[in-house]
Amino acid sequence: MYIMLFLGVGFAVAFAPFIAAWMLAPKRKNTGSHETNYECGIEPYGKAWDFRFGVHYYLYALIFLAFDVDILFLFPVATAFHEAEPLRAIVEFIIFVGILSLAIVYAWVKGVFNWQRRNNS
Repeated sequence: MYIMLFLGVGFAVAFAPFIAAWMLAPKRKNTGSHETNYECGIEPYGKAWDFRFGVHYYLYALIFLAFDVDILFLFPVATAFHEAEPLRAIVEFIIFVGILSLAIVYAWVKGVFNWQRRNNS
């Protein structure tokens, strides 16, 4: 009984904001210019899906996320550096940074960091 009560309260708390937003939202559709994709004063043309980003943009984002997580790993390593055996800690740190460096070299050799320019003429 307690489990069912817990699940019921959990679902009620989870869906209460959606139900409240649906009940409190205005019911009439306003077809003004504020419903367009961009509100910067320039009239949009075409569809939003007509523009395609290059794959290099996404590769930069993925590389950034990978190295960002790795750099976050270095903070606890640096704080616990004094507690480990000095030679072992230095060797492990150098191995970790070396693997990061190899990942950068691999991406560089694969040409991830080379942007191809398009001629718009």
